Amino acid sequence: MDGALDLAYPFAGRWLVQNSPADRVPSHGTTLFATSHAIDFVPVGEDGRTAPVDLGTLVRSEEPERFPGFGRPILSPVDGVVIAAHDAEPDHPAHRGIPSIAYALTQRRRVAAGWTALAGNHVLIDREGIVIALCHLRRGDVDVRVGQRVRAGDPVGRCGNSGNSTEPHLHLQAMDARDPVRARAVPVTFGGALPRNGEIVEV
Repeated sequence: MDGALDLAYPFAGRWLVQNSPADRVPSHGTTLFATSHAIDFVPVGEDGRTAPVDLGTLVRSEEPERFPGFGRPILSPVDGVVIAAHDAEPDHPAHRGIPSIAYALTQRRRVAAGWTALAGNHVLIDREGIVIALCHLRRGDVDVRVGQRVRAGDPVGRCGNSGNSTEPHLHLQAMDARDPVRARAVPVTFGGALPRNGEIVEV
């Protein structure tokens, strides 16, 4: 992809691709907060699945600890400098089935509240003027500090369910400035390619 920033995958193990810009742009259905080329990765087990679905899943929210990837290490996808590190937001219950519909109805409120309400716990890494955001991290588990230099593969936090998230996953985006309100989205690839929705990436 011309003009794309090539990244290392920011994790190990098996992860399901969702909301990929390989399938549509804007990938998340909006250009707000520089998310046009954002991508989501959902951690899955050896069977390629997230938490088991049962009758209770359809009618009630679930604790994030029930999901196989909650707490999995998140790694820096680039060499760069940490310019923001936030991990004070709570990890809320996961929402599937009917609870996901009710949760979707509250999304406008989170958008109005701004970036942190959407990103939850997050790390921003500057790589020569391009900023990579790693979002929805677990509360209290950000392992880096502002001003710290990181290399690709260094641990920066753990997968959580904070911010605008229906189940534990990692949201990644790149942008041309630190402030997502004013920044423009930057396309990304991973090892020169971009996985599509429904693919399972194994690192």
